[in-house]
Parts: sequence; structure tokens; C-alpha cells
Amino acid sequence: MKQSDGFNARRLRPREPGNWRLRFAAALAALFAAGGVLLAMAGAAALLGRPSALGNLNDSPAGSAVLVVAGLLLLWFGVALWRMFRRRLRRPGDLSMSRHLMKKRK
Repeated sequence: MKQSDGFNARRLRPREPGNWRLRFAAALAALFAAGGVLLAMAGAAALLGRPSALGNLNDSPAGSAVLVVAGLLLLWFGVALWRMFRRRLRRPGDLSMSRHLMKKRK
């Protein structure tokens, strides 16, 4: 019977560098998306006749429409960035084979 004597397989693998930058960027992109939702909701509320949440910024219907469009653009930008950073976080760091080489041959 083999004895391990403190053998640790994790020591054989090279350490991966920390990816805290990508995590921080993904969190910042999620904040952009959340801010876009809030901005679009404030503009939509002003368009529907509710009291303005942003003071004089969305008193007119044109200003409210600009807020809705800016909020939707910020939401789209934040979601696109978040998806890009999440894709980079999930990508393996080592070499990988091409997708067509992994297919089963019949």
C-alpha cells in the first residue's frame, strides 16, 4: 500500500495569476448596467407624469426622452462589457485545441 506522506497534487500545477482586475472590471460593468436601468426608469417615470426624480434635469418631455435613451444605452454598454469580462474570466489559461479537432470522427 502506498503512503502519500504529505503529497499534494496542487503543488505540481503552476499557479495561475490572480484575476482580480477582470473581477473588478466585471463588477464595474454591472454597476454601469444597474445605473442604466435606474436612469431609464427615472426618465420613463417622468414621461408617464410622475414627479421628477432628478430635479430640473427631466422636467420637459424631451429631457425625459433623452434620459430614457441614455439609460438604455448605458444598460446596453454595461451588459456588453460584463459579458465580455465574464467570458475572459471563464476562459482557460492553458493551450486548448481547436474546436474542429475536438469533434468525434465517424
